Amino acid sequence: MHTRILCSRTAAVVAARRMRNILGAVVGRDGDTVKIGEISYKLKTPRNPELVPVKHISDTLPQTVVQHLRWIMQKDLLGQDVFLIGPPGPLRRSIAMQYLELTKREVEYVALSRDTTETDLKQRREIRSGTAFYIDQCAVRAATQGRVLVLEGLEKAERNVLPVLNNLLENREMQLEDGRFLMSAERYDKLLQEHTKEELDSWKIVRVSEDFRVIALGLPVPKYKGNPLDPPLRSRFQARDIFYLPFKDQLELLYTAGPNIAAERVSQLLSLATALCSQESSSLGLPDFPVDNLLPALHLLNTFPMLSSQQLVQRLYPYRTILGKDGHTAVEGLLSRFELLDGRRHPAPSGISSVSTTRALEGYADVILRVADKDITFQVPAGTKELRPPNASPNFISTPSHSQLLAEMMQSHMVKDLCLIGAKGCGKSVIAREFAEMLGYSVEPVMLYQDMTARDLLQQRYTLPNGDTAWRPAPLVTAAMEGKLLLLDGIHRVNLGTLAVLSRLLHDRELDLYDGSRLLRWDRYQTLKEQLQFSDQQMQERSVFPIHPSFRVLALAEPPVVGASTSSSSSSRSQQWLGPELLTMFLYHSVTPLSKAEEMDLIQGLTPGVPKEAAEQLLHLTHSLRKTNDPTAQSLASSLSTRQLLRICRRLSRYPEESVAHAVNKACLSRFLPTLARASLQKSLASCSIQDTPGVLKDGVLTIGSVSTPVYNPYEKMKVPDVLFYDNPQGVGKNKIVDRFLHLLNRPREYLQLHRDTTVQTLTLQPSVQDGIIMYEDSPLVKAVKLGHILVIDEADKAPTNVTCILKTLVESGEMILADGRRIISGTNVNGRPNSIVMHPDFRMLVLANRPGFPFLGNDFFGALGDIFSCHAVDNPKPQAELAMLKQYGPNVPDATLQKLVAAFAELRSMADQGTITYPYSTREVVNIVKHLQKFPDEGLANVVRNVFDFDSYNKDMREVLIEALHKHGIPIGAKPSSVQLAKELPLPEVQMTGYWTVNQDGNARRKLLCPTETHSIDIKGPVFLRVQGHPCNRQESRALSFSEEKAHWQLPMNEVNIICDVTEQQNKTFHWCVLYVATCNPVSLYSMKEGGDTVHCVELYDIFPRTISGVWQPFATVAPLGSPLDGQVVLHEEQSNTVLHLDLETGAVRRLMLSPDSDQPSGGSNWWSSKEQQGGHKMCRDFAHKNWLLFYKEGGNRLEVLDVLEAQVHSISLPINLKSVFLVAEDRWLLLEGNTNKKFLLTKPMHTAAEDSGVCQLHSISEDPVSSGHGVTEVSVPQMLSCEQLPNENLSAALDQKIVSPSRVLADTGSFARVVVGFPDLMSPNEVYSFKRPVDLSAMKSGDSSAHMFLRGGLRSSPSRRENCVSLLSANQLVRALPPSKVPLKEVYPKDVTPPMTAAYLEVTDLSSKKVKYIPVPRSMTVSPYTSWLSKVSETDVLLAALGSGGVVTVDMGGYVRLWETGLDTLQRSLMEWRNMIGTEDGRPIQITIQQDSGLDVTAPKHGKIDLTNAPHVGGNQWAGGTGGRDTAGLGGKGGPYRLDAGHQVYQVSQAEKDAVPEEVRRAAREMAEKAFKERLKEIDMSEYDAATYERFSNTVRRQVQSLRIILDSLQAKGKERQWLKNQALGELDDAKIIDGLTGEKTIYKRRGELNPELGSPQQKPKRLRVLTDVSGSMYRFNGVDGRLERSMEAVCMVMEALENYEHKFKYDIVGHSGDGYDIELVRTDKVPKNNKQRLKVLKVQSHTVTHTALFLIHICLTHTHTHTHTLTHSLTQKLQICSASSETCRDLGTATSHNVSLAHFLCTG
Repeated sequence: MHTRILCSRTAAVVAARRMRNILGAVVGRDGDTVKIGEISYKLKTPRNPELVPVKHISDTLPQTVVQHLRWIMQKDLLGQDVFLIGPPGPLRRSIAMQYLELTKREVEYVALSRDTTETDLKQRREIRSGTAFYIDQCAVRAATQGRVLVLEGLEKAERNVLPVLNNLLENREMQLEDGRFLMSAERYDKLLQEHTKEELDSWKIVRVSEDFRVIALGLPVPKYKGNPLDPPLRSRFQARDIFYLPFKDQLELLYTAGPNIAAERVSQLLSLATALCSQESSSLGLPDFPVDNLLPALHLLNTFPMLSSQQLVQRLYPYRTILGKDGHTAVEGLLSRFELLDGRRHPAPSGISSVSTTRALEGYADVILRVADKDITFQVPAGTKELRPPNASPNFISTPSHSQLLAEMMQSHMVKDLCLIGAKGCGKSVIAREFAEMLGYSVEPVMLYQDMTARDLLQQRYTLPNGDTAWRPAPLVTAAMEGKLLLLDGIHRVNLGTLAVLSRLLHDRELDLYDGSRLLRWDRYQTLKEQLQFSDQQMQERSVFPIHPSFRVLALAEPPVVGASTSSSSSSRSQQWLGPELLTMFLYHSVTPLSKAEEMDLIQGLTPGVPKEAAEQLLHLTHSLRKTNDPTAQSLASSLSTRQLLRICRRLSRYPEESVAHAVNKACLSRFLPTLARASLQKSLASCSIQDTPGVLKDGVLTIGSVSTPVYNPYEKMKVPDVLFYDNPQGVGKNKIVDRFLHLLNRPREYLQLHRDTTVQTLTLQPSVQDGIIMYEDSPLVKAVKLGHILVIDEADKAPTNVTCILKTLVESGEMILADGRRIISGTNVNGRPNSIVMHPDFRMLVLANRPGFPFLGNDFFGALGDIFSCHAVDNPKPQAELAMLKQYGPNVPDATLQKLVAAFAELRSMADQGTITYPYSTREVVNIVKHLQKFPDEGLANVVRNVFDFDSYNKDMREVLIEALHKHGIPIGAKPSSVQLAKELPLPEVQMTGYWTVNQDGNARRKLLCPTETHSIDIKGPVFLRVQGHPCNRQESRALSFSEEKAHWQLPMNEVNIICDVTEQQNKTFHWCVLYVATCNPVSLYSMKEGGDTVHCVELYDIFPRTISGVWQPFATVAPLGSPLDGQVVLHEEQSNTVLHLDLETGAVRRLMLSPDSDQPSGGSNWWSSKEQQGGHKMCRDFAHKNWLLFYKEGGNRLEVLDVLEAQVHSISLPINLKSVFLVAEDRWLLLEGNTNKKFLLTKPMHTAAEDSGVCQLHSISEDPVSSGHGVTEVSVPQMLSCEQLPNENLSAALDQKIVSPSRVLADTGSFARVVVGFPDLMSPNEVYSFKRPVDLSAMKSGDSSAHMFLRGGLRSSPSRRENCVSLLSANQLVRALPPSKVPLKEVYPKDVTPPMTAAYLEVTDLSSKKVKYIPVPRSMTVSPYTSWLSKVSETDVLLAALGSGGVVTVDMGGYVRLWETGLDTLQRSLMEWRNMIGTEDGRPIQITIQQDSGLDVTAPKHGKIDLTNAPHVGGNQWAGGTGGRDTAGLGGKGGPYRLDAGHQVYQVSQAEKDAVPEEVRRAAREMAEKAFKERLKEIDMSEYDAATYERFSNTVRRQVQSLRIILDSLQAKGKERQWLKNQALGELDDAKIIDGLTGEKTIYKRRGELNPELGSPQQKPKRLRVLTDVSGSMYRFNGVDGRLERSMEAVCMVMEALENYEHKFKYDIVGHSGDGYDIELVRTDKVPKNNKQRLKVLKVQSHTVTHTALFLIHICLTHTHTHTHTLTHSLTQKLQICSASSETCRDLGTATSHNVSLAHFLCTG
């Protein structure tokens, strides 16, 4: 045979005829010779001719192929095995098959995959008639029968599998499992000369045929992905590189394929393909172009010459989907270079006009496509069912883009298998089904998942009823044989090594199965049948089956993530799965997202009842999210896929009153989104409110809200859950809600709990062995499907998402294939299919999962499958709901305890959300605590919470965080019952009657004066609306570790320079809450907060009272809260300018009330007030503000102005006297003090002053007389405070030690602790004055020189302070005032050896019932305003005081620290009881175990002890009865003894804590050991103790933040290190999928957990790079004294270095500074990160020195310049300082946040 003739291109026809003659029949004849060039090969007759390949040699063979064939023949003649290596594609396999066809060799073909084991190559056990036999597999069969073993995909097999063939390849020897030994032909023949064949057979020696050869096909690794060849294996092969055909050969092939296409266009396409396979293109990271697919593409182009080349390339090589921006540019550059950018010039097909059966050709359909107003008819393969015209399905709404896509799919379907790529939920499955139905295909859906094996794809083992093992074809195989459309859903999920077994099916339509069956392409099967003259029956007996000519594969996939890793260890969602191998298998089509109009048509077509407006809103939102470049918004858009939008619209059409916002929030699970994403979503949504209503059951119909459904009548009642459930606004947990829901509906449930070891098999069937037969037990899923139960899948996020993905087809299309071959189908698809389970119409699924994201380290079930289900977020209950629920669990647990628990756990949950702690505490834990307290009420809450928190007792940082949170909410964990620190009580002096007050009523005109009254309406200016800012109130309970009068405290979010000038409270008796108001005056602001609330509201009135830095005008504000109906509104009075403002704190509306027409006289310019300080200030009396009227007067003035807020009127009362002060002793009686004489007057007025009653106010003078007239003139008391109500009669009687019923008023002045005026103001008879006199008058004492901040308050007070700081608590019978330490008898309060603490003030509590006075220290304020003279005018102490309810007070110190105090004896006793109950009682007795016997005698008899007749106290000694302490004898206290005996002595109690305490010497030893170790460590790193202390100062500040960061880094690490199942192991856990292999005696049937090695060729996981930038400019040094910015910057750097320690493999970081000197001043280098504290301190020092150096440099410049420059610089610095001091709070907040974003803070502060 002449090569020249065979390969001549000019005589193609002759060559074809010659080729056929040469090949002849498959059988061939012995002695025939095949020659390639000069190499000849003698043919042998094959024993099994059906194993010889047919129809592989084409009519024209390119010269290159012939040369490859010649080389293989040479190697064959030499008896060598060959390895054909080359790029992906069918060419290598085709050459091998052509050679085998040419030489008439039988073939054993194996497609290797990562699941191939040695049993697939050598021998596998099968059971026949109950006995296990070994069945030879391909390698053994090939060796013994003289066949050629073709191994394809060596790079796919896992390491250490193929070496099993090493000896067979080298020496043609192999030891088999059944005891036989394969021996090379040479050695066997030698032995045969010496021994008989029977002897050799008895020795189990088997001859390896001399014709046995191995042809291996593989890809070059590392260029492509896979395992590299093991060197010993590689050395046994001869290699041949089989690259793509040369350009010229390829071009001639393509010319013959597309005769209708211009030659130039063919050449351009091939040029592009060649360029994209070049070395340069792979260096750019571009995958190889699938050159082999050009042939089918040209067949397509031949039929549709008008198809644009660009579109065709996009199908062959979807570069827009798989490549990033650089890749796009590169490919489009090539396209334009080869003039292939013709997408705009050529029209795309617009749709399918008709589909009809082809009469001439069976199994084909005529399709008419509309392309640019022309109809083109062509034939495509069709299914076996009836065809359906396009657009005839009611469930498919055709849109222009989908019509075009279907038309393009028809074109591609003509020549090759297809793959649809599109985002989740965009309609791929629907389009695929529409495509199938149009062509009459039955669809065979196969859901692919990540750990799917080749066996799952092709064949699975099962047992026959007699126990024999057999193989069952997978749906893929039956689909191929029956001519179905195989739908491979999710090829992006499955491992490439598994998918590779399909490459031969997709390229050649041939398949070899595990049981030895072969599937052949239809025409090859027919040819073989004709040549062998076999019937179908005979072919089947030889296990050869045809693949139906109509069979097609349609794959569905999500787009690859551009630039993502290709490693299999990364999650399936982020894989770049579309590589060069897969590109050769399919033609690709992208499902583009629908346009807004198309999506609208789709929604209205499928859900006709949806409100149009709602649908438009929904689409507007979705498309705006999809269009943005913001990754946050795009991730939200992925939750709103078309599938999810349809679900929302179906719901909206059923329930049109439901809001779109609610539906969207549910679909996106907005409750669990990160803050940024949630804010982004809320910004895109209009807020809508949803009413929740409880469920009602009536007449067999359940109604929840507006939804009704009939109650189910179940067959299996035991499966209906019955659950303890309390109807709350929100539930207690996911499981409880679901159980309650099913209980109400009466629906039976099946329950399935998933975990990380859940496999696809365990989800569907549980295999078990009975009598040697594999029986499959239905899983709850299958039972629920059969019986129509509700399937509850719990912990769905714990199972790998690749496993749960198989639920997709079940939910979407109602189909699923089970491991035993049965399939679940929905009622609509039944059509009498065999072996099927029909899905019950009542079957539903309820899936429970934790939210995605940190700290729940589950898998992202929601991300993978969220849009298949209707999603509901179950949050922890709201505090009110949780409280109501806990009350049901613990009806006897005190409310205060429950509230503390709810608040503490709410805080812990928010900390878990922020990542401060790892564990998210749930409602379940609170319920358990409450149940315990309900059952054992004597056990303290502090003990019971340990049930939950002892888990964290070994984690020091965590423990500190928890204790801090519990203490904050008043749970006294760690407190002792003895830690009660109440202030010491001192006796009050005896009460004395000190005189009389007489109201003069006689007719003398001088004594009874009429005061004229005028009434006019007030002028109201405004309103202006100011912003009411809410700040979190970090309220701390004060009784965490000890019990004192202080209840709680928190800091107001105010500026350091601001000054507190007033505090007051408002009680709401109806709702039992109390609001505190605090006014400040620099700038003027108002703060309000509920006593137990968590938010402080603030209104800044800066714009209304411009601040004067010069300090000339110092405003001073007083607040009066108004009563009903004006709750929440206040009047604010500025005393110097007499400005009266009305503020509504709900809306922020501010109105100015003009009391008199002349009050708005601007003085000299911009201000309302005169700039000079006036002589007397204006005052406001607010005692009756709750009745909505206020009184104003001016010190030294002679008018009273009564403001009626509701009527908007002012009543002016003119007086004949000059006022000093006014006290409202009753609503209609006011006590006035005259200016110079301090004389008292009583003004009486009608209750309701109206204009017509003017002139009826009367003024009565009051004379003060001593007890006996003989004593001369009585002292005149100047009241500081006078109560406006009377003492309750029992309190009055207790105070005066006599039974008395009378009106009375309590008065406070400097000379007495308290005075009681009995009979005043109602009785006209002389009113008795009773006094508790002070030993020294307060005014005579030196004021405030020892006050906490007095050293700041330069010099003496310029004027008396404006706030008297004295309040009366009438129901508690107490007077409370705040005194500076200098006016407190400290020597009596504290023992001699105790130094009094530094305090802001002392609260002097005078209790008139117990006749005691006590001094409660108020801690000094943390900060104080620098405006000291201004401060001194406010108050004589550093605190302001107001009453709080009936038994307490509130103080606010000058640093803005609010403290609540309980002073009333009753409330204190009640609180102490509650506090002790929370700690729990412990009497110190040992717990005894006693056994009661029927005889009545005790088991042991400790002694009573001797009786001491003198009854002297005995402590210990073990002999006296009635002792206190000691052991064994009867007494009190001690460590033993039979019973308690009290002999009346003080008890020496040994507390349990002392009994359990560690001895002091042991603790000392431990401390010394720690100190020694610390010093050793310092010595080791050469660090001084001073340096260590310096470093600790920075480190300790950020320790908590470091801990939080490390928690997050650890959990990231843990998630990354999660181990995988390693299959085919010889030990471990039994793999259910291999249970049959186990029956047969296989060894590798186990699986075990291990770390999956990254696939070879996958990119290396590199550490992330971080760069920390810190500001080292001079201003950091300059302003550090103002706001500590440099120190905070250093703390931030310290935090980064500590947190990233030991994570160098994950993060590479460097730290650089920026300043005017440069932007990259190096502090830490990537390769030299500090390893210990010394090195870290060095970095901090460098940072500090750099800043200092820059600052000194600046100063140097200043000093060397002129005086003018210096002045300018100083001035600008001063201005900056003022800006900074105003905003230093902002700076501090920014700086101390966990992020420590110091540069930002610095930038904000320094402008």
